[in-house]
Amino acid sequence: MLYTLYELQHTAFGPARFMADHGLTLLRHPLNPLGHTTAGKTMAAGLDMFEQLTRRYGKPHFGLDETSIDGRRVAVEETILLRKPFGQLKHFKRDCQRDDPRLLIVAPLSGHFSTLLRGTVEAMLPDHDVYITDWRDARDVPLTEGRFDLDDYVDYLLDWIKELGPNTHILAVCQPAVPVYGALCLLEAENHPCTPPSVTLMGGPIDTREAPTEVNRVATTRSLSWFQKHVITLVPPPNAGMMRQVYPGFLQLAGFMTMNFGEHVLKHRKLFQHLIKGDEDSAEKTRSFYEEYRSVMDITAEFYLQTIDVVFQRHLLPKGEWVSRGHLIDPAAVQKTALLAIEGELDDISSVGQTRAALDISTNLDDSRKEYFLAEGVGHYGIFNGSRWRNVIAPRVKDFIRAHDQAGRRRKKAA
Repeated sequence: MLYTLYELQHTAFGPARFMADHGLTLLRHPLNPLGHTTAGKTMAAGLDMFEQLTRRYGKPHFGLDETSIDGRRVAVEETILLRKPFGQLKHFKRDCQRDDPRLLIVAPLSGHFSTLLRGTVEAMLPDHDVYITDWRDARDVPLTEGRFDLDDYVDYLLDWIKELGPNTHILAVCQPAVPVYGALCLLEAENHPCTPPSVTLMGGPIDTREAPTEVNRVATTRSLSWFQKHVITLVPPPNAGMMRQVYPGFLQLAGFMTMNFGEHVLKHRKLFQHLIKGDEDSAEKTRSFYEEYRSVMDITAEFYLQTIDVVFQRHLLPKGEWVSRGHLIDPAAVQKTALLAIEGELDDISSVGQTRAALDISTNLDDSRKEYFLAEGVGHYGIFNGSRWRNVIAPRVKDFIRAHDQAGRRRKKAA
């Protein structure tokens, strides 16, 4: 019912958006004298804001058509290596012959599309052969394709890691830190040849008992039945995934916005002022951010509820009690893979200590294979996007990967 009401509301705004779009075009026409007045500019800015706030945002494009390698522009082609019902393995194939480390970036399945990591991919492309997990909107997956939960997430990762083969490094951003660590434990336990030489965990909830955030408190002060009743709903027709139980993207977006409501209000106020002044560069920067931020996807109810239960309420991973498909995920199994934990000093989603816990629970991993980096003055989003990511954090990750790249060590020995 909730999803249906949302769809009806969106449809009801259709005529108003149509009028706003045409009014905006008229007011900004260079031959319209009203558009050059303060009143006209204010009206145009208001219509622009209305259109942005009521529009439905689809899945964005990465738009990474080229990269720069040794000062030379190199074409990049997006290809799909492997498809599954709830996600695909995407490859950013560079038009050059280089023996760079292979890197699998695991995008979060927490509301936004994998394009949220566009800046992450862009920074790593010049020095790595980059792949990314590209998750699918649950409302587009028919019921006939079955379920998808946290255990399925781990299974997908295992399949994709094995598909890429030995010496594949992994970079997990936020939510996937838990399933990536789980997959690592399973690979290490069986001494699998595709066990990654290095894993980088960034701003992930390995142990949410460490410095709990508001997100953690909400998850622990309510029962699973509360979440089932209040945030889970059915996808309505005519969507391909109709009748599938999901945690809808529009509810997730509302939660994101509520967490920092004052900051979002201030940003929109500044955007309105930029539009009135005609400062298109500043307006476009804010507009681009929110176009990505408002592009949200539904996630399956079973994945969401199992994550709440396993990660946020029972803390099974740090306790060494998480069992997936009948296999115990034992942190003590990690003995060979080098681990880098990165946290943001101002992260209000996965606070300081929650990701570093991965180093603490890996009791059989030698300290020489553990690294920790605290990014000062950086919030959650800044860990993997923006200037601090590009100039400070990404170089640290690249050095870590190179230091533990098995193929690189073989090349040096041969030389």
